[in-house]
Amino acid sequence: MARILDQIDHKILRILQERGRISNVELSREIDLSPAPTLERVRKLEKLRYIEGYHADINLGKMGITIKALIQVTLHHHQGVNIHQFIEAVMKIPEVTECYQVTGEFDYMLRVLTSDIEALDKLITNVISKIPEVGQIKSHIILSVIKQSKVLPILHPSE
Repeated sequence: MARILDQIDHKILRILQERGRISNVELSREIDLSPAPTLERVRKLEKLRYIEGYHADINLGKMGITIKALIQVTLHHHQGVNIHQFIEAVMKIPEVTECYQVTGEFDYMLRVLTSDIEALDKLITNVISKIPEVGQIKSHIILSVIKQSKVLPILHPSE
């Protein structure tokens, strides 16, 4: 059974999503609680897996990544073995940073990052289209990011 979070837990989660490197002392000041119980709450949220990790946001351009794309994939067949083989293949492609099974006209949506258009073309032609289970591919290059938030909405039970 999931633990019911109180207002302080919700504040902690919001603040840590916005500023994961905030010190415990600063966090305790912002939530108006002393440092020891603040740390205890954070550790409990980690133990209960409300907080699953802390990550650095890396500048894609400085890493040589200039192309972000979404690729829609439809499988030939939808038997369990085909699905598992497709998933295993996708998990091995480093340029695929996200893979979603979706409803609608296609089966999967991949988010990929590459250095340039040529690298994207090679990825689609030489890697993704060579996965035997793949039937149809449609790619969409992301021109600009309008909104990209790492902060999840914290819904209160009363909402």
